[in-house]
Amino acid sequence: MNPNVIETTDIAKTYVMGTEVINALRSVTIKIPRGEYVAFMGPSGSGKSTLMNIVGCLDTPSKGQYILNGQDVSRMSDNQLAEVRNKEIGFVFQSFNLLPRASALDNVALPLIYAGLSKRERTERAMESLRSVGLADRASHRPNELSGGQRQRVAIARALVNNPSVLLADEPTGALDSKTSHEIMDLFEALYAKGNTIIMVTHEEDIARYAHRIVRLRDGLVETDEINHDVMKHAVAGH
Repeated sequence: MNPNVIETTDIAKTYVMGTEVINALRSVTIKIPRGEYVAFMGPSGSGKSTLMNIVGCLDTPSKGQYILNGQDVSRMSDNQLAEVRNKEIGFVFQSFNLLPRASALDNVALPLIYAGLSKRERTERAMESLRSVGLADRASHRPNELSGGQRQRVAIARALVNNPSVLLADEPTGALDSKTSHEIMDLFEALYAKGNTIIMVTHEEDIARYAHRIVRLRDGLVETDEINHDVMKHAVAGH
């Protein structure tokens, strides 16, 4: 079995804006083994968001190949991509993307509706997922009754509910204060310890330092790809 959950080979992404051609990604080849915790870093315009969109099956490369969990997804149709996304990838966004009128439980159960599970199974799995992020006691609360950190935990529970191959977090602490940010990063650390593969996009050095490997992008190319030897584990006061 292929140990890599993600393999990109020479992927590029070109956008045409009027008469201008923008090379968002020029040539990126990376391998991410199962169970790794990686941060994509880089200044604005470096290609990190484009790379995340391709890795997350929200977009396809203009050239090159992308293998996700053994499937070549680089040439898939939008419908095929949507199916792969729902099965293989759990998304966590900066803005939480929760349904405001739905309870935490219903928000978490949402991906399971697309997966065709019965209501009972959906409720059980969503509860289990909320429990895994320490929010079982908030299941009936709506997003506006929760703190920012709790909302992000609900979003993480929703991302995990399908047991995805990869957890993709886009600036997951962007809307949180520093104390809450570190609590959320501790939660990611715990999920990684359980064997989850995590990819995080961030422009914040202190957040990237939680990851066990840091891929830095510049001008659509990988500038450096290094194991992070000083992981921020337990560096936060109070541990």
